[in-house]
Amino acid sequence: LSSCSGLTHESHRKDVEQVYLRCSEGSIEWMYPTGALIVNLRPNISPASYKHLTVCIKPFKDSAGANIYLEKTGELKLLVRDGERSPSRVYCFGYDQGGLFVEATPQQDISRKITGFQYELMSRGIAADLHTASAPCRPCSDTEVLLAVCTSDFVIRGSIQNVTNEAEEQESIIHVGVNKLYRQKSKVFQLTGESGNWRGQIKTLLECGVKPGDGDFLFTGRMHFGEARLGCAPRFKDFQRMYKEAKDKGLNPCEIGPD
Repeated sequence: LSSCSGLTHESHRKDVEQVYLRCSEGSIEWMYPTGALIVNLRPNISPASYKHLTVCIKPFKDSAGANIYLEKTGELKLLVRDGERSPSRVYCFGYDQGGLFVEATPQQDISRKITGFQYELMSRGIAADLHTASAPCRPCSDTEVLLAVCTSDFVIRGSIQNVTNEAEEQESIIHVGVNKLYRQKSKVFQLTGESGNWRGQIKTLLECGVKPGDGDFLFTGRMHFGEARLGCAPRFKDFQRMYKEAKDKGLNPCEIGPD
């Protein structure tokens, strides 16, 4: 987390402050914004790898007091307008498209304003997985499922206990009961209650129309801004079939033990 305050500057000065962030994910909070911030993302990787990176930002729900621009060689392109209310909206761009320029908007009372957002740096391939604009609800092919098992942040066998739809955020929350946990990057799925059952929540787009249903699924996906996002999710019996077929042909990209 990087925090700074506009009140540390003299109010009549139009300061532009540079902020350097070395982490691949985090958040920035600018209290009482005045002037402007240039946010430099400098992850601890080889500069040659920068061109393969995608940057995503997610403004805080109550973020206010500044416009956020994408800046490259002096040209500004508006990303997030001050006061824009789009819950859960994520803005992504290629690392080589420019940096972030956050400019305070004129305010009568800046002490009431805080501008803030979360950010993530990821490889282009992962970003494409999360933002498949062409067909985000399309079922995965056998090859895509088997690859997802190897590369996803979480892989579980489980059932859909319930689905909560959030119309304002255009998202569905899938409440999952876990029968077997193969992998998880973050502790999204945890033991709950005295019964000792593993449970967790996975988010997906409302337009995908996920409904509660019987039977087990193989849920895969990625962590994005601290939330589990759904990737491929075939019925478990279909996954067992495709896994066995690939194993018999020696085409399995990785071992998981699907029983």
